Amino acid sequence: MWPDLRERRREPEWMDDPSLPAADHDDALRGLARLNRFARSHAILWPRLVALARIANHAGRPLRVLDVATGSGDLPLAMAHHARRQGLDIHWSVCDVSAHALDVARGRAERAGFDFTAHRLDATADELPATDVSICSLFVHHLDQPQVVGVLRGMKQASTMALGVADLDRSQLGYVLAWIASRALTRSPVVHVDALLSVRAGFRPGEIKRMSQEAGLGGAMLDRAWPARWRLWWTAP
Repeated sequence: MWPDLRERRREPEWMDDPSLPAADHDDALRGLARLNRFARSHAILWPRLVALARIANHAGRPLRVLDVATGSGDLPLAMAHHARRQGLDIHWSVCDVSAHALDVARGRAERAGFDFTAHRLDATADELPATDVSICSLFVHHLDQPQVVGVLRGMKQASTMALGVADLDRSQLGYVLAWIASRALTRSPVVHVDALLSVRAGFRPGEIKRMSQEAGLGGAMLDRAWPARWRLWWTAP
């Protein structure tokens, strides 16, 4: 019996529990990275970054990109590989509230030959470091609506060129896909539980559109993305 997803329901996710053992945390991070690779989550925002990187590189400088609430850093790492192959000069920064997640992100980047600047901070309360573009994937469903508005405002203030956000669409299709993929691609019980909780806590496009307007992101573009995601993109005037 599939749940009624007309109303948003946010419950604490296992991975957000500070008492979660490090081994279970690492196992869940690996499982989520595997899900993101399968879903090609990096591809949702990457084409917009390519266009801005070419503008910055043509002007003789790198594009500065900040990934907000990066987790294990798998999405900026995937983008960094694409940038290397395409000859794009991008300087990557990542931030997260979890010191352990940042250690994982830095370690993965170093092993791949990338230098990520890491900032430990709470995106819902702390000021974000200045950047050209700030991006955020699969984070805002963890938040209440006032927190989402605050994060969007913070990203806007930190970004001189643009910001992009991608997350889960609260839908029956998204729930079914999360159930299947989480069990097919990882044995982590944390991911099995959190994948479904994440969909139930997700925002629908109309909801995130209203929050973006409240955050002052006039003219922001919002569209749907596969699989069962939405993408918000705002360009500075």
